[in-house]
Amino acid sequence: MNRRNFLMRTTTGAAALAVGFPVMAAAQQAAATGAVNGTQRRPMRLDQEIEELQERTFRWFERVTDRKTGLTPDRWPTPSFCSVAAVGFALTCWPVGVERGWMSRAEARERTLTTLRFFHDLPQGPEASGTAGYKGFFYHFLDMETGLRYRTNELSTVDTALLIGGMLFAARYFDGRHADEAEIRQKAQAIYERIEWPWAVIRDNRITMGWHPESGFIPSDWHVYNEGMLLLLLAIGSPTHPVSVNVWHEWAASYDESWTDRWGSWHLNFAPIFGHQYSHMFIDFRGIQDAWMRGQSAQLGEYLDYFENSRRAVYAQQKYAHDNPGGWAGYSSEVWGLTACDGPGDFKQVIDGKEREFFSYSARGPGERDDGTIAPTAAASSIAFAPEIVVPCIKAMKARYGSGVYTEWGFLDSFNPTLTVRDGPLQHGKIVDGVGWVDGDYLGIDQGPIVIMTENHRSEFVWRYMRGEPNIRRALDIAGFTGGWMNG
Repeated sequence: MNRRNFLMRTTTGAAALAVGFPVMAAAQQAAATGAVNGTQRRPMRLDQEIEELQERTFRWFERVTDRKTGLTPDRWPTPSFCSVAAVGFALTCWPVGVERGWMSRAEARERTLTTLRFFHDLPQGPEASGTAGYKGFFYHFLDMETGLRYRTNELSTVDTALLIGGMLFAARYFDGRHADEAEIRQKAQAIYERIEWPWAVIRDNRITMGWHPESGFIPSDWHVYNEGMLLLLLAIGSPTHPVSVNVWHEWAASYDESWTDRWGSWHLNFAPIFGHQYSHMFIDFRGIQDAWMRGQSAQLGEYLDYFENSRRAVYAQQKYAHDNPGGWAGYSSEVWGLTACDGPGDFKQVIDGKEREFFSYSARGPGERDDGTIAPTAAASSIAFAPEIVVPCIKAMKARYGSGVYTEWGFLDSFNPTLTVRDGPLQHGKIVDGVGWVDGDYLGIDQGPIVIMTENHRSEFVWRYMRGEPNIRRALDIAGFTGGWMNG
């Protein structure tokens, strides 16, 4: 494959540094700031607007998470079911709140233990109703009142992994002698250890994405680069029910399908940016490489790891918005961000003489299901990768769209400046004067990464604790990761 370099553009404006070739931008940043691996040294004090966003988003979790069960709704204020991934994010947010002075350690401990006890005691089994999971896995969505399977949704391997990520982080953080902290550690490990990962390997060295008691395993596997790294590592590192390391090797063998230099320099592409964020909330991939990344570094003649890969993906999002091939309103080098998020609905409408197609909830990315819908979480949750372009983006969104998109709970999930008039019904949100379509909800899986990745940017908080998490460390060793903090 001809791995050509992408030439730096000459641009003007506040984000001029960011548009173009990210490796060159990183080199300039490194020269100026003493950066390591393309990342600026993290400031002890955040920009005031970024800190405000982090706290407001944290307060959303504090407001909506049930104190009696620990269940966090998938969305709010629209009545909703629980998202188990959002629960994992809430568990990660509580210690952040303690460190920031937004919540006492006692309250965070109480909330965490309540959640772990609740999930530990939820019934498991193969029945289609009356259970919360099977073989240690949990259903994607649970009823907010009972904690049992919500309707007929799937048993989700990745959402279980994100829940476990939050539990294992909580177990690392609550490391004191207090009896409740000891129980947190015991419950978290017990919930992890009862997951029967090999049961989910139904095709050679591939973990299925899910299962339905009515119809069995779904046809999709964790294959081709995406958000699945945490899932695969938890499966490999399990002390009780591990899968073969060949699951990791099989996954990496599919990377050539995702390797691209479109919209920037060479990187593993997954169009919705959440795929480049989720695993990185819990694992510090800076400076560590598996065999595939070592091989690509040798071929490229420059260092590459999964963190650097995500940084390049963030720059590709910004460049796509700058080029704006679809001609969507509001896109620029300062306002950008495509990921899985709410949209106005599934319909077509003629705007300025051109038929446009819109979607409801969908995974959006550069050139993929792009309907002009911008998700603030896409940029905000990328702050640990590229703060030099994310901070101006957050500020620009607030300055241009104000209270139409930004409230006491942070950013609403998404907005679409192209859709300023609707000829028919909307599935979500409403039209707001001066903005366009704006969602009416906040989504837990989009809120969580804002809090967590902002703290990783600020203090490496979650990363520092998880570097010593024995299950994760065991998995990284088995998968062949070396270098950086793993050699320390």
